[in-house]
Amino acid sequence: MSSMQGWRSEMEDTHTAVIGLPRGLNRWSFFAVYDGHGGSMVAEYCCEHLLEHITSNPDFQNALREEEHSVDSVKNGIRAGFLHFDEHLRTVSEKKHSVVDRSGSTAVGVMISPSHIYFINCGDSRGVLARGGNVHFSTQDHKPSNPLEKTRIQNARGSVTFQRVNASLAVSRALGDFHYKCAPGKDATEQLVSPEPEVNALERSVVEDEFIVLACDGIWDVMANEELDQFVRARLEVTGDLERVCSEIVDTCLYKGSRDNMSVALIRFTGAPTVSPGAVKREAELDKYLESRVAEILNKQGDEGVPDLVHVLQTLTSESIPNLPPGGGLASKQSVIEAVYNQLKPIQK
Repeated sequence: MSSMQGWRSEMEDTHTAVIGLPRGLNRWSFFAVYDGHGGSMVAEYCCEHLLEHITSNPDFQNALREEEHSVDSVKNGIRAGFLHFDEHLRTVSEKKHSVVDRSGSTAVGVMISPSHIYFINCGDSRGVLARGGNVHFSTQDHKPSNPLEKTRIQNARGSVTFQRVNASLAVSRALGDFHYKCAPGKDATEQLVSPEPEVNALERSVVEDEFIVLACDGIWDVMANEELDQFVRARLEVTGDLERVCSEIVDTCLYKGSRDNMSVALIRFTGAPTVSPGAVKREAELDKYLESRVAEILNKQGDEGVPDLVHVLQTLTSESIPNLPPGGGLASKQSVIEAVYNQLKPIQK
């Protein structure tokens, strides 16, 4: 996991990572990223209590009692857990604040059993599965402009303006956001904002499954599925430290221009790329090349004095630099460039 507040005034993301679930599910795992909006209360409560509501609700328990653990029954149990949790959250919110808390949170997660991966998505955070060298599966963002989402919003007497619910909220499904869940005569899944998750079950492939990335929209705003897939697999050939890879993801997205909170979870399977001596060598050569180029640019200072960092970056951007990390490009090396610049600049004065 790695998270960054970024340019936002507050950090509203949280996450969950549990290997070995309660209630006898010691071979199951659960990972999730929650992207709060309008405050952090709902995201924090998701982090602490959502998993328990999923695993303890009767529908999920009944699914586990079935001899074969029916995939459809597990999916229904996860869905029921979300709906039950959202109703419970409304009660807690009212008690805590005397009025309904106005915050909300998206949720993207995976529940991994010995045989299946259950992708769970409610909102515009996203999860992707890398399998066999490519992006094999991706959750679909729940945006108000999506035809089915827009129809539900309009049926609940709302509107989609500027691609937002009632010109305000940029997601059409979320936990919390109870001021968007007041349409009379409509059940929870028919409101302006629905707490219903989309659950997809994929049979696991021991040989081909490589990794899963779960991330909030602050990541996906600046990196496409395929770009992040390429970036992660390239970094896994350089280091086996997953936390370092995640930190490089959020740093790269910051340099690519993301203005939001950023959180990412990386789950690695046995089929994932491993450290390659050739890749490690190319990485070292790239860092050395960038160091030498920054020194050359600083040495070419004119009457205006030492070039600033922006000038250095613009110069490097215009060049064809070999072996830049795929998917990340020069942005993934900006921290290296800045470190070298700050080290060499005093020497040039």
